[in-house]
Amino acid sequence: MSETSSPRIVIVGAGPAGIRAAATLVEAGLHPVVIDEGHSAGGQIYRRPPIGFVRTPEQLYGPEAAKARALHALFDRLAEEGRLTYCARSSVIAAHEGRLHVLGEGGVQVIGYDRLILATGASDRVAPVPGWQSAGVYSLGAAQIALKAQGVALGRRIVLIGSGPLLTLVGAQLLKAGADVAAVLDTSFWRQQMRGLWGLSARPIVALRGLALRARLGGRYHAGVTLGRIEADTSGVTAMRWRDAGGREHLTPCDMVGMGWHLRAETHLADLTGCTFIYDEQWQQWLPKTDDMGRAGNGVYLAGDGVRLLGADGAEIAGRLAATACLSDLGRPAPSVNADLRKLARLERFARGLARAFPWPFEMVRALPDEAIVCRCENVSAGAIRESVERGGEANRVKSLSRAGMGRCQGRYCQLAAAELVAAQAGCALHTVGRFRGQAPVRPAPIGAFLGEG
Repeated sequence: MSETSSPRIVIVGAGPAGIRAAATLVEAGLHPVVIDEGHSAGGQIYRRPPIGFVRTPEQLYGPEAAKARALHALFDRLAEEGRLTYCARSSVIAAHEGRLHVLGEGGVQVIGYDRLILATGASDRVAPVPGWQSAGVYSLGAAQIALKAQGVALGRRIVLIGSGPLLTLVGAQLLKAGADVAAVLDTSFWRQQMRGLWGLSARPIVALRGLALRARLGGRYHAGVTLGRIEADTSGVTAMRWRDAGGREHLTPCDMVGMGWHLRAETHLADLTGCTFIYDEQWQQWLPKTDDMGRAGNGVYLAGDGVRLLGADGAEIAGRLAATACLSDLGRPAPSVNADLRKLARLERFARGLARAFPWPFEMVRALPDEAIVCRCENVSAGAIRESVERGGEANRVKSLSRAGMGRCQGRYCQLAAAELVAAQAGCALHTVGRFRGQAPVRPAPIGAFLGEG
């Protein structure tokens, strides 16, 4: 079957990027297959609750409610009209030579593609804090999912730690829902946040909205904190120990800690499909290399936070661009992209401002005591990682020697911190350490699924 007559186009992810990519292809007369882990389209930012949930979109998404409604309605209409195929509750766990191995309710099936658009989004970027392996410690994203999907807070008394817009957003959302938020602790100092003003001025309304959320937190919000440790007993978290910007010690009782330092691009499938990676100094993480339209080579296109951390608005634009690039490469008529490229440049400036204002806490990570756990899946300590450097300072060698990054999350939560420790111990630049290679399955999968046993 030739690509020009009926190409097989698969989109992975049904967040803002995946929805816009699908709509662009459908408008061009194509029928894409959309594979998504959610029960319905929307992604993390516009995650939809179960049927019968009583909170309104305005309560769930705030000022973005209209955008969420529009995206949901657009995708649902295309699916109901049979103009795309939607595979919900399905995870792509492997990719090889034009084939995806997809784990769904009926086990694993293989789906071939001629063109692939990866709109896999991002997850929380977390930094290990002594005691973070205790019960009752979650990522900010997990706290937000529980609130959006089930209308629950994950603790009776909550402390949030980290830096970036999601920190104050989740804090304000929990407060609005009636949760007891004891403290919101930001590791970025006020003066550091001011350094991002030029970039943040690219989207003044969004920046002002963030300040309004912070004001809503009142005295709960503290900037420039130094995190000590998460205290816990056999039942789980009991308190957060920290120092304020003036150096004063605090011990805040709590039974839940949410943590996150902005986002980490979800790149495992990009790795398995052969994409090239580059180290981004601003975001301090490895990101797939693409052109302005999202082309990554080999018939693969990337869109959204999985390649550029530009948020929901940027993801919508990137989804349209990736689909447009796909159409152009197939020799089909494609819409003009000049306006979208200009918008994307402005969003890029804003995102760079965020990265500058709310940086990754590399100094805190490098100062971790040896006994602190870095890899929660495999219970690997900072000391074990430092010791492994003596036998080789490359990321995958350290991984094989220490088992950091070899657990269920495949390094999603420990890789960045492990690299910081390796670079500090080896006395080398961070980018020279490299990155953990992606491996299949990229999500935990039962052996029975491969045997057709569900």
